[in-house]
Amino acid sequence: MSNLLVIPMVLPLIVGIILIFLRPFVRTQRVISFLTMVLTFGVSTYLLVEVQRNGIQTLDFGGWDAPYGITFVGDSFSLLLTATAYFIAATVLIYVFATIGEEKEKMFVYPLILLLLAGVACSFLTGDLFNLYVGFEVMLLASYALIVLGGEKGQLRESIKYVLVNVFSSFVFLIAIAFLYGTLGTLNFAQLSLRVAEAGQPALLTTIAIVLLLVFSLKAGLLLYFWLPGSYGAPPMGIAALFGALLTKVGIYALFRVFTLLFYHEPDITHTLIGIMAILTMIGGSIGAIAYNDLRKIIAYNVVIAVGFILSGLAIANQAAIEGSIFYLVHDMIVKALLFLLIGATIYLSNVGRLDRVSGMIRNYPLLGWMFFITMISLAGIPPLSGFIGKVYVAQGAIESSAYVLLAFTLISSIFVLYSLLRIFRAVFFGESTISKEDMLPMKKAMMIPSIIFVAASFALGFGVEGIAGVVSDAAETLMNPTIYIEAVLNQGGA
Repeated sequence: MSNLLVIPMVLPLIVGIILIFLRPFVRTQRVISFLTMVLTFGVSTYLLVEVQRNGIQTLDFGGWDAPYGITFVGDSFSLLLTATAYFIAATVLIYVFATIGEEKEKMFVYPLILLLLAGVACSFLTGDLFNLYVGFEVMLLASYALIVLGGEKGQLRESIKYVLVNVFSSFVFLIAIAFLYGTLGTLNFAQLSLRVAEAGQPALLTTIAIVLLLVFSLKAGLLLYFWLPGSYGAPPMGIAALFGALLTKVGIYALFRVFTLLFYHEPDITHTLIGIMAILTMIGGSIGAIAYNDLRKIIAYNVVIAVGFILSGLAIANQAAIEGSIFYLVHDMIVKALLFLLIGATIYLSNVGRLDRVSGMIRNYPLLGWMFFITMISLAGIPPLSGFIGKVYVAQGAIESSAYVLLAFTLISSIFVLYSLLRIFRAVFFGESTISKEDMLPMKKAMMIPSIIFVAASFALGFGVEGIAGVVSDAAETLMNPTIYIEAVLNQGGA
C-alpha cells in the first residue's frame, strides 16, 4: 500500500482551491501552479519506479479494504500516463504564461487547469467504475470553463455542442453503471472482472459493455468525434494543447481498462466493433485532415486519426499490439501537445489561421519551421523519432493476428497524417514570405522553450526506447493478464 497514490489527484485539487483566493496575484499563481505540476510529476515518476521494483501499488481509503471501499490502483499503465500527463502540463504551462494574457489569468485559468489535471489523475488511478465517472466529471467541469475562456463568439458556439455531448454521454454512463451494479453487485474493477468471468459475459453484460463502449467512444473521439474539431480549436492554443494531449486519452485509457480487465470474453462482438470503429475513425480523420485549410481543424483531425490508430491495438488485442498502442499513446500525448503549440506560435506570429493566406515563415522563423518538420515526421512514424516504435509494434501485432485490414488502414492513415502536415509545411513555411522584416513580431522565448522540450522528449523516446520498454511491456502484460491486477487489488486488500 502506498499513501503517495493520492497525491496526483489531491495535491492539484487542494492547490487549485487555494489559488482561487489568490486571483489578483498572477505571478504567485504561476509559480505555485508550475511547482505543483513539477512536484506531482516527480511523485508519479517515483511511484512508476516503485511499481517496477515492488509490483502494483494500491491505496484503500478510510481503512476499508477492497472491494468495499474506495481504492486507487497504480500499475505501470496508469502511472505511465499520469506521469506523462503532468510532464505535459508543466511544460505547456510555460507556454500559457507567455501567451494567455493577464486578463485571462485572472479568470481562474490556473485553478481550472489544476482541477482538470486532478480529474485526469483520478480517472487514471481509480480502482472502481463509479470513481472513474467522478474523475471524468471533475475533468469535464474544468474543461467546460476553459473552453469558453475569453468569451468569444466562436468559443461559445462550440462550447454548447461540447457541453451537450458530454452531459449526454455522462448521463448514459451513469445509467450503464446502475445496470452493471444491479447485475453484479459491485463496481470495483477487480471484483467486477471476477464476476463477469464467473457469469461468462452473457448477453446482458455484453449489451452493457457496448453501451460503455459508446460512452467512452464519445469521450475519446472514437467514430463519434463530430464535436471534437470545433471544440479543440476554440480555446486559446495553450489550453487547446492540454485538450488535444490529455482529454481524448482519458477516454482511450477507459476503453483499454474496461475491455481488457472486464469485457474480454466476447471479443468477436466487442473487439470487432472496436476495430470497425477504429477503421472508420481513421478514414474520417484522414478526410478531415486534408479537406480543410484551417490550421486548427487540420491538427484537430490529426487527433482523431491518432485515436483510431491507438485503438486498433486494442481491437487486435495481443501483446505486441497492446505494447505498440501504449508506446504510441505516450508519444502522441507529447507530440500532439507540441503540434498544438507550434501551430499556436504560427498563428500568433502571422496573425493568420489558414494555410492559404501565409507563406515563407521559415525565412523569418527558421527554428519554428524546422521544429514543425520534426513534429511532422515524428507523427508520421518515421524513424528514429518516437512515433516509429509504436507503429512497428502495432503492425507486428496485426500480422500475428492476421488482422490485415486493420494493418492496411493503420499504414494508410500514417500517409494521410504525413500528407496533411506536409501541406502545412509546404504552404506556410516555404514560398515567398508574406511577412516583411519590418512587420516581424519578435519570437517570445517562453513560447519556444516548451516546444524545444517536447522535441527533445520525442528524440529521447525514439533513441532511448529501451528506457521505457520494460515499463510498457509490464503495462501490456498487466492489461493482457487480468489476474495480475485482481490479485494485487484483492489479495493485498485482504478480500
